[in-house]
Amino acid sequence: MKYSIVRRGPKPNLTGFNPRALAAAAGSPVNDPWARNEAWRYTGPFSRASRLRNNFPGLGIATVAFIVYCGYEHFFLKNDHESRNLEGHA
Repeated sequence: MKYSIVRRGPKPNLTGFNPRALAAAAGSPVNDPWARNEAWRYTGPFSRASRLRNNFPGLGIATVAFIVYCGYEHFFLKNDHESRNLEGHA
């Protein structure tokens, strides 16, 4: 029994439909039919900056309050830790 290499050609197209030819003929769409429905995601309260700002609504006020408290504590409250007698420590 002798084995031989059989070279196969491309498979015949039984339906006659060529998806590559369809894609080339269609080209890119002139306008996106879903553009109007998707526009709300990127404008108004749903824009990227607005979403970031609204995720942390009290962050600005809390930051200012924390800085004011740290300044008050630093300048007006007495620090007893430095005034203790530390003779026994090196």
